[in-house]
Amino acid sequence: MDIFRKRMVVPLVVMALGAAACGSSGSTTAGGTTQSTDTANAVKGGVLNMLGAGDVDYMDPNVSYYSVGYMGLRPWSRQLYTYPADPKTSTTSVPDLADGPVKTSADGKTVTVTLRDGAMWNSTPARAVTAADEVRGIKRTCNPVQPFGGIPDYNDLIEGYASFCAAFAKVAPTVPAIKAYIDGHEISGLKATDDKTIVFTLSHAASYFQDLLTLPAFSPAPVEYLDALPGPKFADNLKTMLSDGPYYVASYSATKAIDYKRNPAWKASSDPIRKAYVDEIKVDETVSQESTQQQLETGSPSADMEFDNFPPATQIPGLVAKKDPNLNLGVTASSNPYLVFNTVSTNSGSAMKNLKFRQALEYGIDRKSLVQVLGGPAQNTPLSHVLPANIVGGEKNFDLYPYDLAKAKAMLQASGMAGATVKILYRNASQGSTKVFATTQQQLTKLGLKVEGVASPNADFYTKYLEVPTVAQRGVWDIAVAGWGADWYGNAALSFFGPLFSGQPSFPPIGSNFGFYSSDATNTLITKATNATTVSEAGKDWAAADQQVMKDAAFFPITQPKQPNYHASQVHNAIYVPAIQNFDPTNVWLSKDKQGG
Repeated sequence: MDIFRKRMVVPLVVMALGAAACGSSGSTTAGGTTQSTDTANAVKGGVLNMLGAGDVDYMDPNVSYYSVGYMGLRPWSRQLYTYPADPKTSTTSVPDLADGPVKTSADGKTVTVTLRDGAMWNSTPARAVTAADEVRGIKRTCNPVQPFGGIPDYNDLIEGYASFCAAFAKVAPTVPAIKAYIDGHEISGLKATDDKTIVFTLSHAASYFQDLLTLPAFSPAPVEYLDALPGPKFADNLKTMLSDGPYYVASYSATKAIDYKRNPAWKASSDPIRKAYVDEIKVDETVSQESTQQQLETGSPSADMEFDNFPPATQIPGLVAKKDPNLNLGVTASSNPYLVFNTVSTNSGSAMKNLKFRQALEYGIDRKSLVQVLGGPAQNTPLSHVLPANIVGGEKNFDLYPYDLAKAKAMLQASGMAGATVKILYRNASQGSTKVFATTQQQLTKLGLKVEGVASPNADFYTKYLEVPTVAQRGVWDIAVAGWGADWYGNAALSFFGPLFSGQPSFPPIGSNFGFYSSDATNTLITKATNATTVSEAGKDWAAADQQVMKDAAFFPITQPKQPNYHASQVHNAIYVPAIQNFDPTNVWLSKDKQGG
């Protein structure tokens, strides 16, 4: 996810996940040593300066569905469960606001979560986070203004959620109407039985449910959140954005800057996840990849970490070769980047709707060349299907379309679409995205196609293009250079198929099926896998769904990459957390002589 939509955020089947999700993140520094914590000599204080070229999707906990959005939420919004800044367990969900693991009934359909003591909102006066806040937050996820993009993963899982949301979608997109609906309607499978206890009633057993609750969408929402529109306008009034984390959003200028300051209501004793060593976190969102990397390497006290920026692909081999200890290559459970095929575009006689045309593209794009421009195979494992290798259940390595230029040209002729024009949407502030566009353009030109680029700022890529159905339907783009990562780890096949390939329920803005792919055969397999009662049974259906999606040429996968991140030398305890695709800013500390400003 160079940047993920999660689908990160983004979620799975009804069998044992715990053991599969446990274990080390596999993250190592360029020096070849496994990451380790560095807290014994931690120095408190200072300003952590983060540099980037993009922004969060939404500064709204119940709506954000983007790895950079998750990074932006980490300092001020807590979840029931989350992933810790611990290199040994960074892909294992642990209690955050919850006081322990979920408690599940014998049949797996009733799940109880109890809140820990001491978590407070920075209201005036400060007050406790309650179970009612959690219920309110989940209700907000399917608001009629900007619903959460991962809803297809649990829409039918929590009893009554689907019907609650279906009616909510018809409510006027105004503050009073949304507030009245949330206050006046309940979700039958979601109850706050007292101030500390939340009880979920599920339609089927879901042993991954604790992992699902790591999604920021399941963050609690105080009553003040209902005084603002969800999504794009939520951060217009910072007074409504109460924080239960160690920092609060002191100022936010979209695509320009974010300033987080200490939350006086936060108690370290109530938060096992965030140490909050620094006093303030400042984010400059106007710095290019190249400039960010240069500043981080020079050791300037005003440049500490990346934000929506990663080391330029061209520089990574050199950093690896010299074993730079500030470079980290972290594992991912992702398909990033990949090429989304817009199956509803009417451009060039509706070429993208033509299966043979899309299959010709599959044969005519050279994955090896794309991997090379992204930094090479050492960082980018080629991926030729839906599921990455470390997604448990259904992952099988196959390639239906080995690169074959002659075959691609012949199929183009057979499709009747030879000479068509193709528009490629990409993020022009990302070196990786730009290189993928340029390389794909060269390859499709060899096929005799005409290729036009549609450049987008990072911050607009999802919110103004991919999430807006009419943009795809108008043919503004035919192919988009996007990225995807699992919402959690291990048994996570549904977190790819549910949001991306499940037909109408996954169409934007509710889902992330940006190319509007729809297949009855695939949908049947997804339903069977979701309702399976054993790992092996579900795995067969997920594998078959993977084959079907590729037969239908719904998209062009490229790589399951390692995630590169870089920090300045004055940054200590920089632990990579796959869920935010970066080092955890709430757990780093700064050298005493370089504490920013």
